[in-house]
Amino acid sequence: MENTKDILLDWRLHASVLVITIIAEAIGVIAVPIGIGSILLLPLLYAFVMGLAINPNVLRKAGAWLGQREVKAASPLIVIAIMPFIAKFGTIIGPSMEQIIAAGPALILQELGNLGTIVLAFPVAVLLLGMGREAIGASFSVAREPNIAIIADKYGLKSPEGAGVMGVYVIGTLFGTFIFAILASLLATAGVFSIEALAMACGIGSGSMMAACSGALAHAVPEMEEQILALAGASNVLTYATGLYLCIFVALPVTEKLYDLLGRKEPATANTGE
Repeated sequence: MENTKDILLDWRLHASVLVITIIAEAIGVIAVPIGIGSILLLPLLYAFVMGLAINPNVLRKAGAWLGQREVKAASPLIVIAIMPFIAKFGTIIGPSMEQIIAAGPALILQELGNLGTIVLAFPVAVLLLGMGREAIGASFSVAREPNIAIIADKYGLKSPEGAGVMGVYVIGTLFGTFIFAILASLLATAGVFSIEALAMACGIGSGSMMAACSGALAHAVPEMEEQILALAGASNVLTYATGLYLCIFVALPVTEKLYDLLGRKEPATANTGE
């Protein structure tokens, strides 16, 4: 309780968030045309950059304003901050149930897209970067919390596989929302994929990344905002429900087999319980 009280009374942290929010909203959405489409620079992105600028782990001089205490306090607040957005998804999914059911087969099949990390990232990790068994943990999934639990249970987090999944998790946490927002706005304005397909692709089992992705799509196509949020929310829930089993019974065994074929010959790591 004392820790919660400290977080609530941390005025430097809350003042920083308030100022960043006001500045980011004042700047607004900026569209940058780049040939095939446009990149939409959203307030979320400005807030991300300003947040990095006052992080003492990124810029040491920022430590004069915010210290490690504020950094640690900010981490759990991310979950609280996106809760209203998640709740909004819940209110939208119900009224849009007919559209979600109509997209049923596509919504289920898009789950196979979660295996794309094996197709795209694994060859790069093993053949180009020469990674060892770290490549298994790094590329069998998008490395969110359920995927970390799978690796921790099977290999242990201090194993090479654990180092791989944690490395991708950290990078995804730092830059995932930024990259998702940029990609979503670019693909939406390029007209290569349908908006419904892009909305489904936003749901990868990460609330913050889904929020960034669907928010960018909604800004690009405001007349489809409710449909985008409904499909993204349904896809995210489905990924939470089925993604774990897909990773356990398909993605991880396939990645192991591919590593046996293409990777360095190293003994499999046994779980040490760490």
